[in-house]
Amino acid sequence: MATITKTPAGTWKAIIRKSGWPVTIKTFRIKRDAEDWARRTEDEMMRGAFVQRTPAERMTLETAMKRYLDEVTPTKSPSTQDGEVKRAKTLIRYLGNYSLAALTPEVIARFRDERLAGDINKKGIRKPRKNDTVRLEIALLGHFFTIAIKEWQIGLTYNPVRNIRSPAPAPGRTRRLSDDESSRLLAAVEAHSNPMLRWIVYIALETSMRTGEIINLTEKDVDIEGRVIFLQKTKNHTVRTVPLSIIATKIFQEVLDNPLRRSVDSELLFFGNPGRDKIRRPYQFSAVWGRIKKRLGINNFRFHDLRHEAVSRLVELGLSDQEVSAISGHKSMQMLHRYTHLRNKHLINRLDTLQHKK
Repeated sequence: MATITKTPAGTWKAIIRKSGWPVTIKTFRIKRDAEDWARRTEDEMMRGAFVQRTPAERMTLETAMKRYLDEVTPTKSPSTQDGEVKRAKTLIRYLGNYSLAALTPEVIARFRDERLAGDINKKGIRKPRKNDTVRLEIALLGHFFTIAIKEWQIGLTYNPVRNIRSPAPAPGRTRRLSDDESSRLLAAVEAHSNPMLRWIVYIALETSMRTGEIINLTEKDVDIEGRVIFLQKTKNHTVRTVPLSIIATKIFQEVLDNPLRRSVDSELLFFGNPGRDKIRRPYQFSAVWGRIKKRLGINNFRFHDLRHEAVSRLVELGLSDQEVSAISGHKSMQMLHRYTHLRNKHLINRLDTLQHKK
């Protein structure tokens, strides 16, 4: 039986001591509430359905999210870590004072709708947030709850994020370079004082590798004779082998022959200047890339779009989805469906060629 006692503060404390279960204590303003809670809790213990909810009721999202950033986020790629830190700040700003138990699907859905509607700026103008921005914030919250329930044993019976609608993802980008844009862009990167920029751009176009995969390459990842790259760390956390075209092989040979590599203390192929700690990190080229695009008037084109351009060219060469996926590292074939129209065009041209021969 539970023990119900009145505290000096005038509240009512319910204490349950049951063999096989930890001592469970909760305080209420009204004695009837304490008795009801004790009766329900003892019944749950009898049925083996009791969950210790106290940690979830006492811990705020702000406290728990900081633990997530300390323990879970560092296990992810650097680019993912940066994004999660930014999204966590938003979640804490809106929901940080809620206890984990109080974050119901209704509360999270309201957060979603408020974020989609956007904040009102100093000029009184409301700026809506993009679906993908809010979708990624909710995805982080969902994974946080999964970790809290499964690994931290926080005392929640379900993940509230699973009971709400996530904003629809934006259509996949299909931006490609025109022939004129391509020639001007390549001429500009070739003229840049640091040859690493040219090498990185050409490698992206020839291999469809992601930015992080390229700038973190080391000499041991490159097999010139076998004409392959071994990627140990990828976005999908799977080891991948990337075959090299003749052009890509030539570029990587230039990279390996770079005389500066022998005079610096770094395993990286694409290294930047030493930081305050004297450590060289990957070459950061986003600023100069942005200036070149602006000068050339190439709008709405991101460096990641070079990956789309590269995959498009592989499809136009006639490679199958499985072959393209093996090179590009797309985990789902659905991600390659946007290139179907290119394959259809290739097949039509093939049909026209065969019929013309007849």
